[in-house]
Amino acid sequence: MAMTNDPHQNTPNTRLVSNSAVRLILLATGSISIALGVLGIFLPVLPTTPFLLLAAACYVRSSESFYAWLISHPVLSKYILAYLDGRGIPRKAKRYTLMTMWLTMGLSMLIVPLWQVRILLLCTGLAVSTYIWRLPEPDL
Repeated sequence: MAMTNDPHQNTPNTRLVSNSAVRLILLATGSISIALGVLGIFLPVLPTTPFLLLAAACYVRSSESFYAWLISHPVLSKYILAYLDGRGIPRKAKRYTLMTMWLTMGLSMLIVPLWQVRILLLCTGLAVSTYIWRLPEPDL
């Protein structure tokens, strides 16, 4: 590794998971997420940004090279970097993310018999929905 003036460049990436089995699971999850994110570019019912953000989160903990490839990709990086730069996520991604979240939360509320868990799911869903809707919407 070449020495630079940036102190973060001279130290190993401490974000990487050391357990090889966990790294393999993260790599697989990240790769599947990229495939789903790319499909989401073409299919209107599948969100792109959440899958690419999940892939970036998996890769940042499992592979420096895959993460670097993803955030420098000419097409895919614009979805990730907009969020990481604080510019938010597109409105379409917000709608599909919230729709998917509420469908799964609603199903969970029907399955789980404990009213306390249902209340917790509802409160969590409202908090996450508020956070997502308040994010800015970049022009991609």
